[in-house]
Amino acid sequence: MADIKTVGVVGAGQMGVGIAHVCALAGYSVSLHDISRERIDAGVELAHKNLTRQVGRGIITADQMDGALARIAPAEGLAAIGATDLVIEAATENEELKKAIFKSLAPHLGTQTLLASNTSSISITRLASTTDRPERFIGLHFMNPVPLMKLVEIIRGIATDVDTYETASTFAKSLGKTTANAEDFPAFIVNRVLAPMINEAVYTLYEGVGTVDAIDTAMKLGANHPMGPLELGDFIGLDTVLAIMNVLHEGLADSKYRPCPLLVKYVEAGWLGKKAGRGFYDYRGEHPVPTR
Repeated sequence: MADIKTVGVVGAGQMGVGIAHVCALAGYSVSLHDISRERIDAGVELAHKNLTRQVGRGIITADQMDGALARIAPAEGLAAIGATDLVIEAATENEELKKAIFKSLAPHLGTQTLLASNTSSISITRLASTTDRPERFIGLHFMNPVPLMKLVEIIRGIATDVDTYETASTFAKSLGKTTANAEDFPAFIVNRVLAPMINEAVYTLYEGVGTVDAIDTAMKLGANHPMGPLELGDFIGLDTVLAIMNVLHEGLADSKYRPCPLLVKYVEAGWLGKKAGRGFYDYRGEHPVPTR
């Protein structure tokens, strides 16, 4: 198995920063990259904020936070990312964008560098086929928020070799995560179940069966869910939910995965959920208010 000591993270959004956060806390040296220095700096600041919150809650010590922050280095160029032992791509859930990232990385990679994607739905086999090392390519799907959620789905492409799988599994466990193996089918396990549930909740709203508040209250108190499906969709990002539903619908050709027209309309309006200030709830005031 490869010995992972350094990790490159491509994408300094919520997921990429969360991955950098847990890797740095576990003792790995992390290089964080995005398309601009401003985005990278914002990502480092978010990591600082999240680590500070953990210190405040007694989850980690101030020394652990300082050590983790010292291990996260901004990487403006791809050369610094390519020099790491493991590169984890955590860009937007868009297949062409992810393929372009891996193609751009190719000239900078060391011969032994492992590649991983944090995709929540896209074929690992297809992504791997655009690289020069499909046998050293794997899916590592972290859950959001990464510092809190214990699961990492591990997805092997058709060409992924045994050493890559064993190294990736050992690495994920070294972060304090529990792993679940998923076959390389659209949306894997978690989102194969979760995204259609959210989509069905949107249909329930679309058809007038219940209001936003009624649907979320019913699922929290009637099914013991910690968060209602519409609130959860807002938290994930309605654009991400729609992207997953499109992958399921196109990949499995089953009408039960058809995205709800209301979900499409919200995304077209830019009402993407909590990150945009509005989704099925309006987050611009002191308390979230249902938008329907």
